[in-house]
Amino acid sequence: MAKNTLLVIDDELDLVELVRFNLEREGYRVLGAADGEEGIAAALREKPDLVIVDLMLPGIDGFEVCRELRRRPQTAQVPILMLTAKSAEADRVVGLELGADDYVTKPFSPRELVARVKALLRRSAGYQLPAERIKRGELSIDSASHEVACGHRKIELTATEFRLLEFLAAHPGFVHSRSALIEGALGSDITVLERTIDVHIMSLRRKLGKCGEWIETVRGFGYKFREEH
Repeated sequence: MAKNTLLVIDDELDLVELVRFNLEREGYRVLGAADGEEGIAAALREKPDLVIVDLMLPGIDGFEVCRELRRRPQTAQVPILMLTAKSAEADRVVGLELGADDYVTKPFSPRELVARVKALLRRSAGYQLPAERIKRGELSIDSASHEVACGHRKIELTATEFRLLEFLAAHPGFVHSRSALIEGALGSDITVLERTIDVHIMSLRRKLGKCGEWIETVRGFGYKFREEH
């Protein structure tokens, strides 16, 4: 079986080597990039199965790297794991809004990082797509091609956003708690904070524009997809 290719974008060379050592022991092929510009170029060239990016990078920072990778069709669906030394929740929220799938705060345990990487790769590879197109008003969700449109406007979503939207749209009228969304849409084999779900839903609504009205907040419970009338 071919090895998964991982790209680590961080200007701390010692940290890159530490991450490389621990991930290569697990059988992964690990590439390194020392800054954001080099990292984006490597991602487009190598098409890795997962990207690990530090938020604090020289030149193009990790936020811009996330934004750029999500903008490019070649990397729009690649899982992104953020590394951050910042303790402020706002930085993690911004990173998630820009398309990161999960984060690890420095200093971190190598075992935790490996576990997060494995879980993200399992989630990415093992997600089962319904063989149907979901159509709700002007909102169209094509499970086979991962394409979403609102009217004639094509919408670029991260893998996590797509799974949340598809799961909600497949169960119209049902109220899902944040923990149920983690379990049903993302998988129970990864640690995701319930606050992370709120961030993804907020980003999803913003990208969907007027079609975001299909996703409703049920205060005190969670979220649901509005039923057609």
